[in-house]
Amino acid sequence: MQAVERDLVPDFLIRRGIRYLLSQRVEDARQGGVEEQEKRKQAFVNELKSLPIAVQTIKANEQHYEVPTEYFLLVLGKHLKYSSCLYPSSSSTLDEAEEAMLGLCCERAQLADGQAILELGCGWGSMCLYMAAKYPSSSITAVSNSSTQKALIDERAKERGLSNLTVITADVVTFDTKQKFDKVVSIEMFEHMKNYQALLKKISRWLKPGGQLFVHIFTHKSLAYHFEVKGEDDWMAKYFFTGGTMPSADLLHHFQDDLALQQQWAVNGTHYSRTLEDWLQRQDRQRAAILPIMKKTYGESQGLRWWVYWRLFYLACSELFNYNAGEEWFVSHYLFKKH
Repeated sequence: MQAVERDLVPDFLIRRGIRYLLSQRVEDARQGGVEEQEKRKQAFVNELKSLPIAVQTIKANEQHYEVPTEYFLLVLGKHLKYSSCLYPSSSSTLDEAEEAMLGLCCERAQLADGQAILELGCGWGSMCLYMAAKYPSSSITAVSNSSTQKALIDERAKERGLSNLTVITADVVTFDTKQKFDKVVSIEMFEHMKNYQALLKKISRWLKPGGQLFVHIFTHKSLAYHFEVKGEDDWMAKYFFTGGTMPSADLLHHFQDDLALQQQWAVNGTHYSRTLEDWLQRQDRQRAAILPIMKKTYGESQGLRWWVYWRLFYLACSELFNYNAGEEWFVSHYLFKKH
């Protein structure tokens, strides 16, 4: 890791090491046969039900948003979508892929003009700004736990003349509202949560009778596990996903006390891999502009190290979602309806 942190190890060796670690995780998880695997899954579900809705949310927020907006403006696409995109063709650009996934989410969430819509965990505003423009007669409320994100979204909404979008700075764990919504939408926020039973109960209170929740999360086809720091190889959990969860594709099936699952879809992981490769290429092209940002954010002596960490983050996640041709780890979409 010391050689890696000094930017001395070529990408092809890093990728080879990542693939090896991924194969080890898959192999370890298959130990004990299907009966043992189901026991582990049920034990994990029971553990989640005993935990708070989320843990270490402040730390998780710092890990992804300590770097200023300036960095994300250089690395992400025009919509600033900090989540998986969808590539309609082999020649699709990142901007086109952002728009394709935003459109697909709106379609699967069954959004329509005139609805009251709540987005939880709105990031840099890709989804809420897209919804506000696409459904001008709708009322959009977006929740972010970052004041810098709110400032950017408010600025972009004003530039585009969007008056139907309200952004609230709050932690989802403590956030509450008496307003009732037709739809609740969440894009890659559930991975930072733990007690889905309590979370879905809370969301159900915000929905009108018959209201729906649409969730976009990354998943593994069968494994569910915590991001934990157990050794040197677990730098992802230490620096980028403290308190995070890797859900299995069926994990949310176990939490339907207040919301019933209506439909589920899968998006092959290669789409997320391509997204991450595009972010990586953009970071590499903007090295001269980004290194000073890293030094300013993390300290002069730590700038190169964090430049490498962000590259490693993209490399590791790309290999993860590309593993087994995108059929092992991928994106899952869910549509729930209030009982």
